[in-house]
Amino acid sequence: MVREIIGMNQKGGFIMSGSETIKADLHVHSNISDGEHDIEQLIEIAKDEGLDAIGITDHDTMSHLALIPAHAGLRTIAGVEISSIHEDTNTKAHILGYGIQNTEMITALTGPLLEARNANSEKQAGILIKNGFDIDIEKLARADGKYLYKQHILDWLVLTGQTPDMFGSFYRKTFKNGGICDFDIEYINVFEAVRTVKKAGGLAVLAHPGQQRNYHLIPELVKTGLDGLELNHHTHTEKDREVIAGLAGQYGLFLTGGSDFHGKYSSAPCSIGDYLSAESGIRAIL
Repeated sequence: MVREIIGMNQKGGFIMSGSETIKADLHVHSNISDGEHDIEQLIEIAKDEGLDAIGITDHDTMSHLALIPAHAGLRTIAGVEISSIHEDTNTKAHILGYGIQNTEMITALTGPLLEARNANSEKQAGILIKNGFDIDIEKLARADGKYLYKQHILDWLVLTGQTPDMFGSFYRKTFKNGGICDFDIEYINVFEAVRTVKKAGGLAVLAHPGQQRNYHLIPELVKTGLDGLELNHHTHTEKDREVIAGLAGQYGLFLTGGSDFHGKYSSAPCSIGDYLSAESGIRAIL
């Protein structure tokens, strides 16, 4: 039965006639990148929360596509979140890709980044070992069984009692603010990220622009092929949402949303379904 959209609920899902609410969290991470849970666990959490759909948007990979079960009990789509940057202004910008038809194009773009991130994290682990921390490299969890993230190092330190939490004072002192592990990799050019998503047959969305304060990039990204903006995100203030909605209207972009769920590998106490996609994003992507 076709139902008519009649309004929005408080979390951003859209309400259909007959009291049916379509709830889609289109920004979720699995252990194929830097999430805590595997895909089946994510699906079960989403079902428990009463969601109708989730988008698994792991960082810089689409390896999770092959792991999504055919009959999950709710619609589960594979996307990607590409770590990119605008070099001229040194502004980070994450590009979400949905509906990718040619995954090889994404892999060709992001594969070197995965290798660089792994090498970077292994270097960080080595520095910590030299500074007296007890880390068994062979026992650390790895994304997709291959790639080390700093979250995996921090998790090991917490589990072995060497630091009380993942994102507290130790993290800020060591991995930020000029600490011994405060160095990063070179990200992908943001315009190349958008172009590649489009060439691969997908829809390109700028993730959490309020968090990364990259609103100034939107006009040029639109010229490159940007399709949408992420509206609902745990870092966005009401003012951010107003700005994002206004820019979407100005440039003819759809709006999405999601929890950006990583489980314990996130500093934000946010669960699947806490933030949902706006109507226009659900229509475009699902």
